[in-house]
Amino acid sequence: MSAELPYLPALRFSSLTCLYDSVMRLLLKDEVFKRRLVAQVKPLPDQRILDVGCGTGTLTLLLKRAAPNAVVIGLDADPTMLRIARTKAESEQVQIEFVEGMSDSLPFPHASFSGIVSSLLLHHLTTDSKRRTLEQAYLLLRPGGMLHIADWGQAQNALMRAAFLGVQLLDGFETTVDNVEGRLLPLMRAAGFADAMETHREMTMLGTLSMYRATRPN
Repeated sequence: MSAELPYLPALRFSSLTCLYDSVMRLLLKDEVFKRRLVAQVKPLPDQRILDVGCGTGTLTLLLKRAAPNAVVIGLDADPTMLRIARTKAESEQVQIEFVEGMSDSLPFPHASFSGIVSSLLLHHLTTDSKRRTLEQAYLLLRPGGMLHIADWGQAQNALMRAAFLGVQLLDGFETTVDNVEGRLLPLMRAAGFADAMETHREMTMLGTLSMYRATRPN
């Protein structure tokens, strides 16, 4: 979801996008870890929260349910994903704005969000694109605002490293090497974030899934 490389759908082929939610439920139980991420965010009614790389809107909707009066916006580069997300929101009769755009050139004013979240986006981006995406997130956050990320992390053991090879074959070795080598936290710090830390990690069928938190200093 950057302007640097040709855009690839989440499952690599557009024809498979309709299966994305089913695949995520089967292989990752994605609502479970996304609920954990929402619990980490702790959204409040007066906040503006941006979900970068929102996909089909599962996390975006969870955030809105947790704080119905908060302004929650989802952004993704895939128009098919966004159509699915909008349909979900309409079926639940909730107001969420879904915006088509790239993660490294976010179309919002600086300091306009209390929180920014991202789930399984960064491993699709090259190092330079990750850097620009994190710099954009920093600029869009208000002082004291927080960044929350769930993505693939450094493997806990050889089994998890082997499991992650499947993700690398699908999504590419160039874009996933930062995750494998534990570089996400240094990249957050280089973008200006303070108190960057891994808050949770768990073993999955596809490798080690980690959660991170960082703050834009006051």
